[in-house]
Amino acid sequence: MTSVTSTSLQELIDRADARALAAAGLACLDRCLPLLAPDGADVLRPVWAAVARGDGGAWGEAVAKARVELPGEARDAGAVRAMLDAAPADWAGEPLRAWARQCSEAALTVHAGLDANGPGPLHAGELRRQQAVLEAAAHGPTGLRRARDLSTEGGRVLRAVVSRRARTA
Repeated sequence: MTSVTSTSLQELIDRADARALAAAGLACLDRCLPLLAPDGADVLRPVWAAVARGDGGAWGEAVAKARVELPGEARDAGAVRAMLDAAPADWAGEPLRAWARQCSEAALTVHAGLDANGPGPLHAGELRRQQAVLEAAAHGPTGLRRARDLSTEGGRVLRAVVSRRARTA
């Protein structure tokens, strides 16, 4: 797969701590969730809460529970399910860094695929959101609120695109 992430995004991932990495990966998953489960955002609330607390034990439990509660593979949502399935159970820097990179790449690929002619405005917006999430999450628990807001906004954009495509199909 050709890398579609920017150098500055990779630098942010390289410098991020465990909380910011968990937030970055989770935000990518959250924004793409409408493809897998249009009404599934509530399932990720306990995972966000674990990130806010920086609680590795709660993180592992919340991720495991989300895997069970979210549906299997939906049409065109294999990459989204793979993001969830790849979430590390351990709250440790390197596994979270690898997951954040994987989620970043998957989310950018999903958004580029939904753009009419390949990478376009959806892809560019996703790239900006990913950078903003990492920058916000670097400010600890207070920055996570902004990260979550960005994720919610991105999910609404994707939901609108999917809905519009369904109406014209």
